[in-house]
Amino acid sequence: MACDATNENAVNELRRRKGRAGKPFAVMFANLTTLKRYCEVNEEEAALLTGHEKPIVLLKIKAKTNIAHFVAPDMDTLGAMLPYTPLHHLLLDQADEKLQAQYAPPVLVMTSGNFSEEPIAIDNEDALERLAPLADAFLLHDRDIHVRCDDSVARVDGEELVFLRRARGYAPYPVSLPFDSRPTLAVGGELKNTFCLTRDRYAFLSQHIGDMENAEVYESFEKNVEQLSHLFRVEPEIVAHDMHPGYFTTTFAERLNVRRVPVQHHHAHIAACMADNKLDNRKVIGLSFDGTGYGTDGAIWGGEVLLASYADFERVAHLQYLPLPGGDSATRHPWRIAVGYAEALGLELNDLPFMQALDAKAVEIVRQQVRKELNAPRTSSMGRLFDAVASLGGVRSDVSYEAQAAIELEVLSKQFVNGAAPYPYQIKDGIVLLGDLLQGVIDDVRSNQPAGLIGARFHQTLCAMAVDICKSTRNDTGINEVALSGGVWQNQTLLTLTRERLSNGNFVVYSHNQTPANDGGLALGQAVIANYSS
Repeated sequence: MACDATNENAVNELRRRKGRAGKPFAVMFANLTTLKRYCEVNEEEAALLTGHEKPIVLLKIKAKTNIAHFVAPDMDTLGAMLPYTPLHHLLLDQADEKLQAQYAPPVLVMTSGNFSEEPIAIDNEDALERLAPLADAFLLHDRDIHVRCDDSVARVDGEELVFLRRARGYAPYPVSLPFDSRPTLAVGGELKNTFCLTRDRYAFLSQHIGDMENAEVYESFEKNVEQLSHLFRVEPEIVAHDMHPGYFTTTFAERLNVRRVPVQHHHAHIAACMADNKLDNRKVIGLSFDGTGYGTDGAIWGGEVLLASYADFERVAHLQYLPLPGGDSATRHPWRIAVGYAEALGLELNDLPFMQALDAKAVEIVRQQVRKELNAPRTSSMGRLFDAVASLGGVRSDVSYEAQAAIELEVLSKQFVNGAAPYPYQIKDGIVLLGDLLQGVIDDVRSNQPAGLIGARFHQTLCAMAVDICKSTRNDTGINEVALSGGVWQNQTLLTLTRERLSNGNFVVYSHNQTPANDGGLALGQAVIANYSS
C-alpha cells in the first residue's frame, strides 16, 4: 500500500481504512540524496540503507520537513527505506535523472497490503476481495508469491546493526552456533513470532511471522515451518516451546511426535543473547526486561535478573509483584495499570491531571479489582512499569499499538536525560520495591515538572537499579558478564545508559546484534536451551 507521505489527508485516510490509529508508517525515498533532505544520516546508516538487503532504517527526522505529521505521530525518528524492486524505481521516477533535476521526487508511505493485525495479502484474488475497502486501485502481477515476508526493520547503534524485526533480506540466513546441535525446532512465542530450526552448528531463524492470535497468521506459521524444514533438510528430534500452556505455539508443539522441551520465556531471552554473541555454556547475569512472560510460579514475569546458562537458570532478583487489573486488556489502557499499582501501594492519585479525564466509575472498578483480587493477576513486568509511569506523567492513558506509551515517554526524555537525578528505590531480598519510585513520580507531577524530565529520571532510576543489582550479584558469585535481552532493551536511551554504566563498572556487557532483543529472537534461545536439556 502506498500514498503520498506529504499529504496529511491521504495519510489520515490510509490510517482510517487500514485501522491503524497511531503506529508509525515507513516511508520510501527515491534515493539517498532525497532522503537526506528529511533525515539525519551518518555513514553507517547510509551503508545500511544502500546495501543489498534494503531494510527499513530508523533515522532521526529533521525539523520542519513537509512529511505529514501523522506518518509518525509524536516520534523523533522515521522509518526510512530506499527502492528495492524495479516497480519502486518506476513509482519514484528514480530512473530519469533529468526529471529529478526539475522537481522533487515523490516521498511515499509504503506499508503492507493488509488490514492491521491481519496477514499480508499474497494472492491477487484474495487482495481484490479482502482489500477492496482499503485500496483505491490495484497493480496486479502474474508472478506468484509463495511466502509472506515483511520488510526488516533496523537501526544503527554506534557502528552496529540492531534488528527490531528480522525478515526480508536477512532471514533465514543462519546464526552460527558455538556448539554442535541436534535437529531441533523451536516454535518461538505468541507475539512477534519467529521460529528456529537448528542443524549442526547452524540456527536458521524464520522471517517475522507475526502475532499468533490471528488464525491466518497461524496457518502461515505452519506452512513456513514445513517449507523451511524441507529447505534445510531438518527433521526435528526435539521441539522447544514456551512454558505458557495457552499459547498456540505450545498447542502446535504438543501435536508433534517428538520430544518436547518447555522453556521459560526469560531464560530463552538470555540464552538468545548468549547465542547471538557466540558464548559457550557458562553462567552470565541476565537482565531480561520485557512486557509479558509466563513465570515458573504462574505469575506474569517481565522485570527479571537471572543467573543463566544454556543448561539452567536461577532467578536472583525481580521487580515487586503488583496487580494488573483486567489482565492482558490493561496493556491497552496504561491508566488502569497506574491506578492499580497506586491502589496496591497506598499512593494517592486523585489530584493528578491524568485522573481528571477518566471515568470515575471505571476508576472505582479498577480499585475494587485490586482490593478484592478479581481478575488482577500479579506481574513483575518492566514493560508495565513503563506504562504506569507514562500514564502518571500524562504522556498517554490509552494506546493504539504495543509499547506506544513507553516509546513516547522515551522520545520526551531524551532532551532531559543527561544529568537527570534518579528517583529513590529499595532492593530488599532480591525484590525491587517500587513504592518510593512511584511516589517520586507523583511528587514531580504535582510540582508540574515536565513529562520529559519525569521520564529522564525514570530511565536513570532503572539504569542505577540494574547496575546495583549486577554489582551485588557479582559480589555474591564472581560473575562479571551481563546479557541484556527482552523488548525493553529496544529502548535506545535505557540501553545506552545501562551499557555505558556497566562497562564503566568493569562488566563485560552483551546485547543483541544478529537477532532482535524482543520476542522475534526468542526461538533462538529456546533452541539452544533444548539442546542442553537432559
